[in-house]
Amino acid sequence: MMTKDNTGNESDSVVEISGDENAAEFLQNEVEQCNKKLSELSEDADLSDKAKIKLDLANALLGLNKNTEAWNEAKEAFNIFIENELWAQAVEACDILYQTDQPASIIALAHGVWLSVTYPIDPEHSIVMLNYIIDETPNDSDGAAVAAATAHYIVGLRSDNETHDSLSFLTTNMIAKVAQRHSDVKSQDALNFWLEKLELKDPAVFLPRMGMVLTAIVGEDGWWFDRDTLREKLPVN
Repeated sequence: MMTKDNTGNESDSVVEISGDENAAEFLQNEVEQCNKKLSELSEDADLSDKAKIKLDLANALLGLNKNTEAWNEAKEAFNIFIENELWAQAVEACDILYQTDQPASIIALAHGVWLSVTYPIDPEHSIVMLNYIIDETPNDSDGAAVAAATAHYIVGLRSDNETHDSLSFLTTNMIAKVAQRHSDVKSQDALNFWLEKLELKDPAVFLPRMGMVLTAIVGEDGWWFDRDTLREKLPVN
């Protein structure tokens, strides 16, 4: 429904407000439903089921801009997911924790990136997490270049036949954009030189550098889990 402003021009502001109200109502209903499900869980309920509900609750709270509450729910869910070795869900929790814009959100991002690179989760989610790192780093930072190269490597390693071409195209563009902002790279020859110069073609070189970027964010003693213990839980194949 269109309305007219004071100048007589048509405006769709009423529709936009109504849409916002509908979205808020939907999200509030989601919060209530999640809380209801949590209250109905038995004392011996599977903790992973509780964590999944809390993750949905955190997502709804984030949509309502209740960021502190969203952080608390997502962090509790994260801890349960780690304890139960649900790595993909733990990364989802880190995604929400990062978006809450709390003091430790950047640390949560580093944890999510570490998990999404270390464990064979859906490569699309790994790309999202690594792209956050690119967004967070200065234009002249090598960290963004390492993140883009890591994303491209993961696509080649994990994507299936149906998604490989589209995801590879996406990460190739990520690398090109990072190269342009980092060193004003605008040609394929210049890109190849840039990749060689920054040693971004050999995963044996850039993956440890990715780890160094994450440790620089978290600090040696700031990790929420023991990385060596989690590495031991990697699938054999």
